[in-house]
Amino acid sequence: MPEHIHLLIGEAEKADPSRVVQAVKQGFARRVLKRLRRGKAAAQADLFGSAAEHVWQRRFYDFNVWSERKRVEKLRYMHRNPVKRGLVLEPEQWPWSSFRNYAYGEAGAVRINQWGPVIMAQKGRAA
Repeated sequence: MPEHIHLLIGEAEKADPSRVVQAVKQGFARRVLKRLRRGKAAAQADLFGSAAEHVWQRRFYDFNVWSERKRVEKLRYMHRNPVKRGLVLEPEQWPWSSFRNYAYGEAGAVRINQWGPVIMAQKGRAA
């Protein structure tokens, strides 16, 4: 999504999920802000305004997934979100999605760790 991301993570072995999200956000923000300061991210500069200091909003929404059924539900939502927003016609067209990995077993821009296969078909078509 242009202004937000969806991230489905398992519980970390050495840290709680909030620390994991904090580490991801800090590393990403440092890279983006460094590129902006060097003038190498002209397209992204418009997203942050002229005085870019913050990349992320202060809050994030979390939802605990306790069952396989709920995990599949959340994956379907995540994969359909770019279609619902009118950014692509089909989920597999969104380049920053795990859809192609789950549906076709293809590696893509989004790396998938440790999750087993998920049946994504519903009502005769892939989710």
